[in-house]
Amino acid sequence: MDKKISIIVPIYNSKKFMNNLLEAIDEQRIKSQWNLELILIDDGSKDESYLKIEELSHQYPYIKGIKLSRNFGHQIAVKTGLSFCTGDYIAIIDDDLQDPPLLLPLFFSYLDNGSDVAYGVRRKRKESLLKRLSYNSFYRILRSLSDTRIPLDSGDFCVMKKIVVENMLKLQEKNPFLRGIRAWVGFKQIGVEYDRHARIEGESGYTLKKLLKIAMDGIFSFSSVPIRVITILGVIGLSFATCYSIYVIVQYFRSGIPVQGFATLAIIISFFSSLTLICLGIIGEYIVRIYDEVRDRPYSVIEKTINIEA
Repeated sequence: MDKKISIIVPIYNSKKFMNNLLEAIDEQRIKSQWNLELILIDDGSKDESYLKIEELSHQYPYIKGIKLSRNFGHQIAVKTGLSFCTGDYIAIIDDDLQDPPLLLPLFFSYLDNGSDVAYGVRRKRKESLLKRLSYNSFYRILRSLSDTRIPLDSGDFCVMKKIVVENMLKLQEKNPFLRGIRAWVGFKQIGVEYDRHARIEGESGYTLKKLLKIAMDGIFSFSSVPIRVITILGVIGLSFATCYSIYVIVQYFRSGIPVQGFATLAIIISFFSSLTLICLGIIGEYIVRIYDEVRDRPYSVIEKTINIEA
């Protein structure tokens, strides 16, 4: 292939199996005759992963290493890597070989044939039933709420032409949801189904807290529905309160029934108080994101690099 290939890999506590990752990538590089740059971003690992990257860079000179000053999260790590890539075709894969490098030639072939983006669509996942149900539900909820058509069951595993990455990087969001940004910028995109492998070793760095943050970033960054739902709930609540008030007044004057019902009143107050707190929480999520953008902090801090010019 005469195109320069960039592969972005976020690294988090991957020291034990990084050799496997590099062997798989290098085997495919030789087989496909890639002019390759491999950008490994250490996202605040606790297991000396960056030292392993330094060691491997002597064996594989096409490695470019980036060490972030702390754990900024998967999406930020990938975005940082994208800002340093120089290839004509850019791929994003995970460090655990769940998205194997041997699939990349197939994905690159779609770019050769006119597509600008080829993204992976997970046909099967080697994960627990609860996780599979959670992921499936999230993608469908996001699709129904989003103002942008985000593909179902697609992750960050993809290959893109340079022009797509350049336009993605123009969106300087502090809480990026990359698969949503990838869909938002447009261009000719195609989904490629594949079976996602199990992790080769270790546990996912995605804790429940991190998964929830990504889900919230996806929904609040690409949908205005939650904020509009508050208005709808307010109208419904007002209608209910008005109808109930009329009912009580009519009952009092027509039947002489004294206005009672402490339990009913307590339930109504509790219900609407909870609803108010939920609405304030939704508003707060949008305000926090506005605050993050207004502060204009850099989305990551780089501590050191390997084979990258200043």
